[in-house]
Amino acid sequence: MEPSPTTGGSETTRLVGPRDRGGAGGGLRLKSLFTEAPEPLPEEPKPMEMSFHHCHRDPLPQPGLTPERMQAQRQLCTACAVCCVFMAGEVVDVGSMMGSLFSLWLSTRPATRTMTFGWHRSETLGALASVVSLWMVTGILLYLAFIRLLHSDYHIEGGAMLLTASIAVCANLLMAFVLHQAGPPHSHGSRGAEYAPLEEGSGESLPLGNTSVRAAFVHVLGDLLQSLGVLIASILIYFKPQYKAADPISTFLFSICALGSTAPTLRDVLRVLMEGTPRSVGFEPVRDTLLSVPGVRATHELHLWSLTFTHYVASAHLAIDSAADPEAVLAEATSRLHSRFGFSSCTLQVEQYQPEMAQCLRCQEPPQA
Repeated sequence: MEPSPTTGGSETTRLVGPRDRGGAGGGLRLKSLFTEAPEPLPEEPKPMEMSFHHCHRDPLPQPGLTPERMQAQRQLCTACAVCCVFMAGEVVDVGSMMGSLFSLWLSTRPATRTMTFGWHRSETLGALASVVSLWMVTGILLYLAFIRLLHSDYHIEGGAMLLTASIAVCANLLMAFVLHQAGPPHSHGSRGAEYAPLEEGSGESLPLGNTSVRAAFVHVLGDLLQSLGVLIASILIYFKPQYKAADPISTFLFSICALGSTAPTLRDVLRVLMEGTPRSVGFEPVRDTLLSVPGVRATHELHLWSLTFTHYVASAHLAIDSAADPEAVLAEATSRLHSRFGFSSCTLQVEQYQPEMAQCLRCQEPPQA
């Protein structure tokens, strides 16, 4: 095949057959090849909606959620959030009750060489844990209330809120009734039920004013106050939905009341943990009672503290006359402390009075707080 000159922008190719090479009867066969632009690819068919009279009578669904479904999603998310908050609060409450039960069980364990006073103070630690858990729940509620006041784009279902608050109030009222304890009697009998001595073990009946029960009652009381606030707000929102700000406002007010209800228990817990003088016992009355025992000339190293809210402990040195009977003085002083103040344990040391005790710095009474 030999190339041939191009003419007029076309290119021709001369084909040499067998006859061109000397064969008879040969001829020329020419074929012109023209350079042309490539043909465009066929376009892909565009999707077309079938007319309604075809088999697909409904239009294609729009992508994403419709406004109705978005509203349903918001409602379900809100309901789930409410359920989670409610369950979280109930879990904290149940945990607090279980903690009080555990501390009550732990306090009945006998004394050992390591825990010589026994495990009575575990009740005080349980009371502190109950107060702290109430503070945590109240802090979460206050934070959520602040967020709602800051961003008012929220919706409250008045009916559901009213029903939930009513159930919570009824439940808390029932628990408060169960946990309510009578106040301590005005007089303390010798070795009465309220101040059972430590060595008698756990065979005594549950003492009045038990620390664990008191802590649980304070926790329930705080929940009751908050539930009452929610109930009042829900009633207002149910009839006046535009007043939805009543919910966070009531949370602020009743949460402050709930925190205030824990103040007495927290004060007593700190007094016990710091080994302070029991709230219902004064230093001077105990000192005067010991000095009134026949034969006692002076007292020093007088210490008063409590293991729990109802288990009081005393220790002191009694300086007696040389003619006094130490055993009789010891028995009479111990009996008076038990009968008048309800001390569960008294450790008294009897020694001979010496005139130099009046100038001894260690024998002086501690100053006022």
